[in-house]
Amino acid sequence: MTDVHRTVGAVWKLESAKIVAGLTRLVHDVGLAEELAQDALVSALEQWPDSGVPDNPGAWLTAVAKRRAVDHIRRARRLELGDERLTREADQPPDPERDPGQDDVLRLMFVSCHPILATEARVALTLRLVGGLTTAEIARAFLTDERSIARRVAEAKGVLAEARVPFELPRGPELAGRLASVLEVIYLIFNEGYSATSGDDLTRPALCLEALRLGRLLAGLAPYEAEVHGLVALMEIQASREAARTGPSGEPVQLHEQNRGRWDRLLIHRGFAAMLRARQAGGTPGPYVLQAAIAVCHAQAASAEETDWARIASLYEALALLLPTPVVRLNQAVAVGMAHGPQAGLDLVESLTGDPALRDYHLLPGVRGDLLARLGRYEEARLEFERAALLTGNAAERDFLLRRAEGFALPHVAGPTLGQAVRGFLAREDLDAGTSRSYGQTLRRLCLALGERAPLTSMTPERVARVFETAWGGSAARTWNRHRSAVRSFCAWASLEDLSARLDRRAETGPPAEMIDPALLAALWECDDLPVRELALWRLLHESAAGVRAVLSLNVEDLDLEDRRALSGGVWIGWRSGTARLLPRLVAGRARGPLFLADRRPGPSRRPVPADLCPETGRGRLSYERAEYLFKRATRSLDPSGEGYTLRRLRPR
Repeated sequence: MTDVHRTVGAVWKLESAKIVAGLTRLVHDVGLAEELAQDALVSALEQWPDSGVPDNPGAWLTAVAKRRAVDHIRRARRLELGDERLTREADQPPDPERDPGQDDVLRLMFVSCHPILATEARVALTLRLVGGLTTAEIARAFLTDERSIARRVAEAKGVLAEARVPFELPRGPELAGRLASVLEVIYLIFNEGYSATSGDDLTRPALCLEALRLGRLLAGLAPYEAEVHGLVALMEIQASREAARTGPSGEPVQLHEQNRGRWDRLLIHRGFAAMLRARQAGGTPGPYVLQAAIAVCHAQAASAEETDWARIASLYEALALLLPTPVVRLNQAVAVGMAHGPQAGLDLVESLTGDPALRDYHLLPGVRGDLLARLGRYEEARLEFERAALLTGNAAERDFLLRRAEGFALPHVAGPTLGQAVRGFLAREDLDAGTSRSYGQTLRRLCLALGERAPLTSMTPERVARVFETAWGGSAARTWNRHRSAVRSFCAWASLEDLSARLDRRAETGPPAEMIDPALLAALWECDDLPVRELALWRLLHESAAGVRAVLSLNVEDLDLEDRRALSGGVWIGWRSGTARLLPRLVAGRARGPLFLADRRPGPSRRPVPADLCPETGRGRLSYERAEYLFKRATRSLDPSGEGYTLRRLRPR
């Protein structure tokens, strides 16, 4: 890469938000604005190596992009009387008394973080438009592929255009909610960098730095908002611990064991300054100001022993009143356990164990294990740390939790563990692939909730009932009964007492789902921007009239493309020309493995059975839940209720 190319990249990172924002004000379409800005960037890459970098490269890019905007509007003849006004606006020098670009960037932040967008779309679009990151950079940061990020960004732009979201600053009562959405996106980006949810490394510093940059930018644009400064203070202080959070081999170092001499004092002072600005802004402290106050308590303590845990516990109590989420209450339990003893903390944790929102949250068993260890209940602590290791998707954190578990010896217990019994049950030769997959979903959930190393003899109907209520309490009767049947079959095989004794069978009632209007389906089939996997699945379900699970269980080797049929569980599934055109593109040269693949490879803690893994790509089988979500999302605009249709409604009656 040449020096000029590096300069272009640096200028784009600094100026892209202002350029895209200014263009959005002109063309009223954030997607078109970004395309025009990218055209200006291409011009710079073509011209600057020969002509040299201009004295004011940002102004050069802005002028070129605005001229492209005027040309586009003329060609499209959208504003027949506005050409002269737009030309004057593109050519006139900026007002020295006011920088409209700053207001435009703030508007762009509010648009890219609009609540109408899904959270993952808001994050991707903000990094793309406001952060100036490329699709490849965002994909690398979140360990996903460029195509997924590009689709996410494109869909977000489409939603904004369809909803005609205005390019303006929210006013009055709307401001608080919209600002909260912007802050949420920035903090999500920071948290993914501070504690990566997947991958081999504990942290992703580039994301932390990007979130800090966005937060500082927002603080300059909205200087009188206390919550903005509170978020910046929180991120500055948390980022200050970066060098002390990992050991020589990348292993996590807990807060109370960190060398505080390695904390970045400059970032801490910047955090204190941001906290002071938050207090000067006045008003009742909000969630980010309270979290920043907790971070300040930690930063002010010269050692772990000097930490004012009573103060932190009281701040968490105030935070839980404002933001009564399960995660906040779990953090409150940690503080209470430090301030008032491990039993007090454990009592709070026990009240959260049945919360469905924490079902797969590895920090719940991690915190519980820590409190149990402090109480001397080492056998229970070991099982909790092992459960936490199974749930986390981060390799460094998994290794750390397993090392903690190995620090507590388990007494020898006669007989198999739950995990051993489940593996033996699922390995039976008399189970077909579909039944094994269905049973596996139920029994692996029991292993995650109760611990693979837990003695089989320790299982009770009461413990199983608690798992069911947390995992499937709100599910349809058919789903509940399917999981209940799996437990009954497992107990019969293992010669156990009936662990489903506390699980009443639910009545399966309700009328059959009404098929989607054929005209709407025809419009859906014509969509060019839908992935081939989704289109092939939907066409196959519609043309075959087969059940969703039967179709998802198909393997590549089951297909007879010439005769347009496939064998599933001893039953033939046939299809027509619409599916026949799509299947060769979906198979793409694969010889075996699941026909419909998941978006990515499974993590080590969530390895499916071999029958559900593609030997060529390493990806697992697409799940019913994911397939249902994707169809609902795609049909939300077609459904008068706005909720989207279920896959069952593709089946003709």
